[in-house]
Amino acid sequence: MKPTSMRKFLVKPGKKVNLAKHDPADRTASSTFSDANTRELAALSERLDALQDVFHASAKHSLLVVLQGMDTSGKDGTIRHVFSSVDPLGVRVTSFKVPTPDEKSRDFLWRVHREVPGAGEIAIFNRSHYEDVLVTRVHGWIDMRECKRRYKHINAFEKLLTDRGTLVLKFYLHISSEEQKRRLEERLANPDKQWKFRLGDLEERKHWDDYMTAYEDALAATSTNIAPWYIVPSDSKTNRNLFISKVLVRTLEGLKLSYPPSEENLEGVVVE
Repeated sequence: MKPTSMRKFLVKPGKKVNLAKHDPADRTASSTFSDANTRELAALSERLDALQDVFHASAKHSLLVVLQGMDTSGKDGTIRHVFSSVDPLGVRVTSFKVPTPDEKSRDFLWRVHREVPGAGEIAIFNRSHYEDVLVTRVHGWIDMRECKRRYKHINAFEKLLTDRGTLVLKFYLHISSEEQKRRLEERLANPDKQWKFRLGDLEERKHWDDYMTAYEDALAATSTNIAPWYIVPSDSKTNRNLFISKVLVRTLEGLKLSYPPSEENLEGVVVE
């Protein structure tokens, strides 16, 4: 995938978003040959492992990866396949569920700020602070005035992170309603996947159009030059994984990091 082709998936700051104009079945990032995709993903995984190693050792930056999307869009699968080779020592995954009473008693970003990555660390948010302008809006728990106020708080929060040396990459995993239906049916039919199925998923599916509107507004309001959103075509799991792997590799390569020097003079040291 050439850099020029990547731009069409970036949400331009200040521009409206129409998800209907983004094809979730787009396979720009992947080849028509499955073997070629497998080899490329393996090579990207190996490269990401090497880059993450020097990223962790240098401890000059941190990286926050935000994964958002409808149920079955592949957040878990992305983590499993894209980060399969990296050293778990420097990677942490946080999944934000329904706020606890303690969390509800504080501002909506309090629980999120506690999970941001430290120097040399990669933090992956499987769902994130964006739930507080998506689910809450769709179900009418906040009004539009509060929603817009939260957009501003989110932008300021992410600006704070980037000012402190954190790279912020946000991926909206874009699937079609038809593909979600197929994946839910697959979960329901497979005893090994039924544990993932929740009747609540069907209730949320009834709000599909409302969620699309909420996502469009959130993406448009919070995609910035320092913390951009990518709309990732995700009907194809292979395309999704390749796309995100390429963005991550390109981002880390752009830092041009190197291993730090030894803290001590090792000249002449012999290990007996």
